[in-house]
Amino acid sequence: MKKLLLLLPSLLLMISCTDDNNTAANEPIIPDDNFIRAADMSFLPLIESENTTYFNSNNQTENALTTLKNAGCNTIRIRLWKNPIDSQSSFNQVKTFAQRVKQAGMKVWLTVHYSDTWADPGQQSIPTEWENLSFTNLKNEVINYTETIMTEIQPDIIQIGNEINSGLMWPQGHLINNENQCLELLNVACSTVRTQSPSTKIMLHYAGIGAGATWFFNKMTSIPYDYIGLSYYPIWHGKNLSELTSTINSLGQTHNKKVMVAETSYPFTLGWNDWTNNVVGLQEQIIPAYPATPEGQKNYMVTIKNLIQQTESGIGFGYWGGEWVAFRGNESPNGSSWENQALWDFDNKALPVMTVFKKDE
Repeated sequence: MKKLLLLLPSLLLMISCTDDNNTAANEPIIPDDNFIRAADMSFLPLIESENTTYFNSNNQTENALTTLKNAGCNTIRIRLWKNPIDSQSSFNQVKTFAQRVKQAGMKVWLTVHYSDTWADPGQQSIPTEWENLSFTNLKNEVINYTETIMTEIQPDIIQIGNEINSGLMWPQGHLINNENQCLELLNVACSTVRTQSPSTKIMLHYAGIGAGATWFFNKMTSIPYDYIGLSYYPIWHGKNLSELTSTINSLGQTHNKKVMVAETSYPFTLGWNDWTNNVVGLQEQIIPAYPATPEGQKNYMVTIKNLIQQTESGIGFGYWGGEWVAFRGNESPNGSSWENQALWDFDNKALPVMTVFKKDE
């Protein structure tokens, strides 16, 4: 995710534990529901392990996946790290969580960071166990690892890298310094997915819009992928929604791909619910037309959804950090930097923004 999140030491202290109780009801996925209405819920296993309770809009205790499914969410995004030091987002945890998502009747969108920790435009650290490999051996490891992911987790959508504006697995896969090697790594990963599961959709993910996104995806023309993924946050990528629209249209038409706003979020308040510094907390960081209120958060997301649907190439959206409530108490210095942008309020009750997941008839 974001560079600011890399500064949170709390993430290095998390204890691995999953809770498979109270999973959502087993419901079939609607096969013709093509517009992706997704939520990244990667923190949920950790938050559940620390005995956090979520409530639906009727203030009834409810499993978070159930609340999302009932709201109309059809896809859950999950990040995967290679060998995290605290087992959060590890292979085994993600495999178990992905099974829960499938049992709940939603699709699995896997974000493979190809790193042991956060990968984003400011950091793309190669997994420690791959650091000293030759480039040939690195490619082989990428192939084997990707094969294992496809065989054991079987995602519906797989994202090759996370916000790979300057490549992945630095320094060997740096897009600026080692462009050919970066493209080779992306090619072997994508080709492995194609071989293992031709029906799985492959996404490449860029953080931002405008000229930078144009430059990046022009570099990717040799890669066999399906979806263009964009991160769009007003705090980092500007407040011009017209530029977001034009970027989606331009990229889709130029590359004949479907385009998704893979990450976005918005605050329902500028306040806070723990002592962990929030990423967004100032009026100048948001769009004036959408105040930091529950209704403003909802209206922002409805606008984003409608904007995507009105483009020729838009295929869906993903809400990031919706589960990341202040789960360690209101005085915790290592809780959440995102609780004022969650999909649940400071009492862990589902917010009105949940209606954005509703399927349009």
